[in-house]
Amino acid sequence: IFSIVVFGSIVNECYVNKDSQNPELLCIFNDNESACSYGIAVGIIAFFGCIFFFVVDLYFQQISSVKDRKRAVLLDLGFSGFVSFLWFVAFCFLANQWQRTTMSRGVSQGADAARAAITFSFFSIIVWVALAVKALQRYRLGTDMSLFATDQFPTDPNAAYPGYPTGSGIESTETYQSPPFTETLDANPKGYQVPAY
Repeated sequence: IFSIVVFGSIVNECYVNKDSQNPELLCIFNDNESACSYGIAVGIIAFFGCIFFFVVDLYFQQISSVKDRKRAVLLDLGFSGFVSFLWFVAFCFLANQWQRTTMSRGVSQGADAARAAITFSFFSIIVWVALAVKALQRYRLGTDMSLFATDQFPTDPNAAYPGYPTGSGIESTETYQSPPFTETLDANPKGYQVPAY
């Protein structure tokens, strides 16, 4: 939502005419086109990243491969950290350019949108850092619970599948074991017997 506010406010209200004689739209942030373009780009990247990782989180339990789960969590961690950095740069860049902007009639019309873009880019830093910390906790939880561990399987593709461990650790040489419940059948049944109630 914060990314929508940032790139939406920049696109809608941060391009203004400086005066009535010049119809060219200029970026409100110190006439620096790079500031507006960077804010829009980071907002769009963050928005589509959110959608992608929301879908990954929905289907995370259905990912059967341990390696794929590990990759998904590491990708989430890396992307969240990277976007946190991008939002930090966006906040610093937009705030610096806004501080250098000279106020005019055209600038004052889009001033609220510029302040909203700066404010929500700051909030986005906090949110994305929190998402990166959450992904790091998920990764650590997975390694602690051996969710991502593949130690129990040999790395050799021709190796046999490890057997099921026995309870006592002592293997029996006996190949046949009698069933646990045996029934003794009467060799000479006496016909129908009425049950006693």
